[in-house]
Amino acid sequence: MQNFDTELVRRGTGSLKWDRRADLDPYWVADMDFTSPEPVIEAIRARVGHGVFGYALPHAGLMEAVQSYLEKRIGYTTPEEEIIHLGGLVPALSLAARAFGNSGDALMTSAPIYPPFLGIHNDAGMQVISTDHIEVDGQWTFDWDAMAAQVTPQTKLFLLSNPQNPMGRVFTEAEIIQLATFCETHDLILISDEIHCDLILDEAATPHFSALNLPSSLRDRTITLLAPSKTYNIAGLGYAFAVIPNDSLRRRFTAARGHTLPEINCIAYYAAEAAYRHGEPWRQDLISYLKKNRDLLTSTLREGVPGAKVPDIEATYLAWIDCRETGVEKPIEAAENAGLFLSDGAFFGHERCIRMNFGTQASRLEAALEKLVTALQP
Repeated sequence: MQNFDTELVRRGTGSLKWDRRADLDPYWVADMDFTSPEPVIEAIRARVGHGVFGYALPHAGLMEAVQSYLEKRIGYTTPEEEIIHLGGLVPALSLAARAFGNSGDALMTSAPIYPPFLGIHNDAGMQVISTDHIEVDGQWTFDWDAMAAQVTPQTKLFLLSNPQNPMGRVFTEAEIIQLATFCETHDLILISDEIHCDLILDEAATPHFSALNLPSSLRDRTITLLAPSKTYNIAGLGYAFAVIPNDSLRRRFTAARGHTLPEINCIAYYAAEAAYRHGEPWRQDLISYLKKNRDLLTSTLREGVPGAKVPDIEATYLAWIDCRETGVEKPIEAAENAGLFLSDGAFFGHERCIRMNFGTQASRLEAALEKLVTALQP
């Protein structure tokens, strides 16, 4: 059993999270301060021990691990040809825009949202249509009326984050079916980014409903994006995959790749296989630890910062903190003045909000929250 309380020295290791602003204590990019599962590290050591690092193909063991994962985790039996291996999910979003959109077309999403969702339209000369999520009965969901009013005949794609980054929502079966039906009505392709689906904090209360679980007629217009990267803290290795049931969509997606995407490195394939085959006990321990951190963050900020709104965090290790009613005009600057590096909500489509990564040691989080509470006083 891993001790997640052990603090690691990450400064000076070429870490984006820790070395971009060496003057600040980092709680921003989605990168946890925990070592990966030991079976993953062992698999990397074994592959390095081979000593040859040439061009790689997804080997049989990886394919078996991914297919087994999809069947056990999502309940979807996937033929090998439906799986497209990728060097990351952001390139996959860009690839989808280029595959299915042309200059003058549009893609749609709902904010606040992971920043690349609001930027990849530029890669295809498209426009972006962003509607805000709304709160209904204490829960953040889609603004169906606004979406219907803003969608156009030129809109080609809907980009979904489920579980939602940055709000931590796990959308229900009914919501995903309604969204897929909306896409069918308006002839949109649904791109479902499900990279955080293995970080749901209470599966019994909020089970994951994947786009792959949709009825076949709706599933046929979906591209589902998945990866072990966020869950097992191996994002720097650059491996993800898409599952595309429809042959025509799959061909268009693959053809748009051209010569723009790099080769996937051989070590990433073996790390992914080990994560899916042997990482489950570690994942369960991680979820237990993250739940405690989630509870600490939520109670501390709700009680300590008047006007701050923290949604119920159902998944991920990312907290969305809405500071618009706190009286603090520039919360990101307030955090930086307190020595903290957080994510600016403006990049997610909402000003005067911040995102905080709580995938770290509880002692670090507690100290950071104490500084943040003080910084966010009006």
